[in-house]
Order: sequence, then C-alpha cells, then structure tokens
Amino acid sequence: MTAIATVPKAPSEHLWQRELAAMPLALRLAESPAPIVLRERVSELLRHEVGLAWAACLYLEGSGRWLGLDNSDAQFDCSDFRHPYAHVVRSGKPLLLSVRDARTRLDHPDFQAQIARLDPKLHLLIRPLRGEDGRKTWLGALVMAGDSCMLEALVNDSGMGALETLVCQLWQRLSQEQGERQRSQVLKESLAKLNDGARRQTLADQLGKDLLGQSSAMQALRRKVVRAAETSLAVLLQGETGTGKDCVARALHQLSARSKGPFMAINCAAIPEALLESELFGHEKGAFSGADHAREGLISQADGGTLFLDEIGDMPLALQAKLLRVLESGCYRPLGASDERYADLRLVAATHQPLREHISEKRFRADLYYRLGQFPLTLPPLSERQGDIVMLVECFIADFCAREGRHEMGITPSALRVLNTRDYPGNVRELKNLVDYACAMTPDGADIDVDMLPAIQTEAPDLSPSMPLAPQEKLSFLDNVDDLKEALRDVEAAIIRQRLAHFDGNRTQVAKSLGLPKRTLAHKCRLLQLDTK
Repeated sequence: MTAIATVPKAPSEHLWQRELAAMPLALRLAESPAPIVLRERVSELLRHEVGLAWAACLYLEGSGRWLGLDNSDAQFDCSDFRHPYAHVVRSGKPLLLSVRDARTRLDHPDFQAQIARLDPKLHLLIRPLRGEDGRKTWLGALVMAGDSCMLEALVNDSGMGALETLVCQLWQRLSQEQGERQRSQVLKESLAKLNDGARRQTLADQLGKDLLGQSSAMQALRRKVVRAAETSLAVLLQGETGTGKDCVARALHQLSARSKGPFMAINCAAIPEALLESELFGHEKGAFSGADHAREGLISQADGGTLFLDEIGDMPLALQAKLLRVLESGCYRPLGASDERYADLRLVAATHQPLREHISEKRFRADLYYRLGQFPLTLPPLSERQGDIVMLVECFIADFCAREGRHEMGITPSALRVLNTRDYPGNVRELKNLVDYACAMTPDGADIDVDMLPAIQTEAPDLSPSMPLAPQEKLSFLDNVDDLKEALRDVEAAIIRQRLAHFDGNRTQVAKSLGLPKRTLAHKCRLLQLDTK
C-alpha cells in the first residue's frame, strides 16, 4: 500500500479565535464529569460550531494495543495498517486524505463502516492526542471530516492548537480522577467485604454458644446459618434425627431482621391430621364440632416473625397445598372464615425424611419442596464431628448440674473414652440423654465413671470366646433385675474377676486389657470387695 502523506503546512487562518471569544468553550469542556463526556462534547462542538461533516474522538485502550470509539464495538488495532489510525499513532503526526482514497486504499471493515455515509468529495484529517505530563502519554486521536480547504486551514490554526491542548489537559485530569475514584471504590468495596466478613465471622463465633462444636463441619454450618439469616428466603433443614434442627431454627430467627418478632414452632408429626390445619390456620367459632370459640392459628401468631415447621415430611398432601399458597402470597383462610387474611412471616422447615423419595411416591408436593428449599441446610451427624463429643459432654454435664441444682461434677477419662467410641444413631440428642442419665446416677461429689453410663458396660468390654464368664456369674445379672445400679456393679465385678483369673491375678495385664489405669483397677477391686492380690 502506498504510504499516506502527512499533512502539509497550511497557513493559519485562526478559525478558532472568533469561536473562543464568542462562547464559553473552555468552561463547557471543563465541566465534563468524565473523559467519555469530554470526548462527546468535543465531537459535538466540532460538528455544530465549526461545521464539520463528521468528527469523532477515539481513545487509546489501557494496554495501548487498540483504539476504540465510545458507544461502538469497533476496535482498531494499533499495529493494523489497514486503517489510518495506526499510521497516526505510530508516527505521532497528523494525516490528511480524501474519503475516496480511504475507501479504495484501506480495507479495514470497521473503518469502512465509519466513513460509509460520507461524501467521497470530503477529506479526513486525523490528529494525534497526547498528554503533557512529561512522558507524552498517548490519549487517542481526533478524526474530522470536511472540506479540504477547511481541514488544511485547521492544521496550523492557533485556536485549534489551543483546543487540542485544553482537551488533552482535561482528558488527562479526568482520567486520573476517574482512576483515583475507581481505586477508592475498589478499596471501599474491599474494606466493606472485609468488615462484612469479620462481622459474619463474629456472628458465627457467637453461635458457638448455641450450636456447639469446633469441628470443621460445625464451623461451616454456623457460617451458613449466618448467611441464611441475612436473607428472607425459606430455609429447609435436613439431617438425621437428633442433630439439633430446632436449635438451628431458633438461631436463624435470633440472627435475622425478625428477631424481635415471635418465633412459633410446631411438630407436624406430633399433631393429629384432623387438628393440624386448625393449629396452623386457626378457626372461627362453630367451624367444626367442638369449636366453641374462635382460635388464632400459628401462622397468624407468627406474623412479623418466624414459623418453624418440624417434621414437615409428615404433613398431609391437602395441607401442603394450602401451605404453599401462604409461602407464595402470604394469604391464608382460617377454618370456617369467609375472608382471607395476610401474614408476613419467614418459614423454616425441618425433616429427617428423604423428601425426594416422597415426591416420587406422590407423598410430598414437588412445588412445595422447591419453595421450602430456597436456602437448604444439611446438619452433620455426630459421626462426622467426633471431635466435638468431649465439648458436648462437658456442656451437658454443666447444664444438668445447673438445671438440677447439683454440685459440679466431672467425668473420668475411661468414661470419655467409652463415649468417644460409641455409635450414636440418635446423634446429639442421644448423647445428651445418655449424659443426663449418667449425671443422675452419679453420687454427689463423685465424677461420672463407666459404670454410670447406661447400656454401655455390657458393650464396652471386649470378651473373647476364649474367656467366657462362668454360668453362675451370668445368672447374677441375667436374672430379674430389681436394681439397675446393683446389676451394673455385678457385671463389672464379674468381668474384673474373670480377667484376674485369666491373667493369674496380674493386675497390670488386667488393667491394660480393660483400658484402665492400674490405680483405678485397684480402687474398683476394693469397692467391689474382690479378694484378689
């Protein structure tokens, strides 16, 4: 391609002096709030005030690889000489060429689209725009289309030079300010995110008082509870029985914006089907036999607060449809009422049942399931948080002592070891009930020991087939038991006596086989009055 000639020196006709004197040009440009507005105003001024057929201000992209035009998807690679802008950027000098030559000699599609509507008799003048910060930072290029005489006169016009200088200075300042605003906004958002993260972590840590455990599973659950509490989405709590779904539901309410409102809870499996609808929706007087007076339902009572529906998998299908309408519109109708009412509440539901299987069996509505599960939470079983057992046991002991007015008590390492190795199908609830029983069986001033743990003593010893109990010893605790504590004492005595016999009275080996310290074994032998040495 033939090189495009640079613009020849044309006599200055000072075309801009009249315009600069007649209008507050500098003020209008200086009031531009952003570089894009400045570029628009410069292009508009050149078209309307100077009479150019077309004018545009191209900007150089941040990487310096291409030029762009505001409100356009066109991109002009600075190394692609199929358009004239590459020549201007590379040489740093203005270019003047006719539209006819540009159409025949340059084949860049975006550039051809720009000049497609221009009269072939017109010319193009492209001038580079650079900042005056000492480094001559490239800003972009100014392209103008008009009569050749007018464009030639603009090349060396002092008014035009003053305009370009003003535009470059304003452009640079606005770009710097915009960059500072963007950096400030990024910093502000980062700080807000950091503060928000710290706030959420603080709330999650505070939840540790109600949702006990330092395992990774429990820490993750507490963080999710905090995020769920920030929303108004319906929450579906799923998990095995005894994992603490009721505690999580209360935590969601306490952390939410509805914490000052009521928290109403109902177990759908514990209420007969005929009464469940009345419990939820309420009824008018005379709505059914025995309805001697009107009654407000839990939905009405939960207005402005949270309604917790436990074991929702047991809710009848007909009632599920009515509950879905409450979730979607907030409207409900008490039994026997003629008018609908409205309640603003947040619903938390819980179940240990496989609802997806219930859906396939037509026992649970799919639309209700997806509406309930806007924010699903799965509670981990105790088997996935074994490291929390010691903390839970200590908390349950302290809670029992405070509730029952008992002196503080501890628990022996052997009892803790047994608790740590036990399976808990009933999860945390089972562990709590077991600890409560052991606390009740432990005398004042003593610590919980293995023999105080129900249904564990007979499971804990590892009696091999080579060491059977004697028949007369079996009878001592398999006959009718009138005193459980005494029966457990007999079991413990029989096991220790058998081990002593097996190891020829060697207490060190007996203690090791039973997982007991030697001093503990000696103490038990004295308490059980075992005549051994």
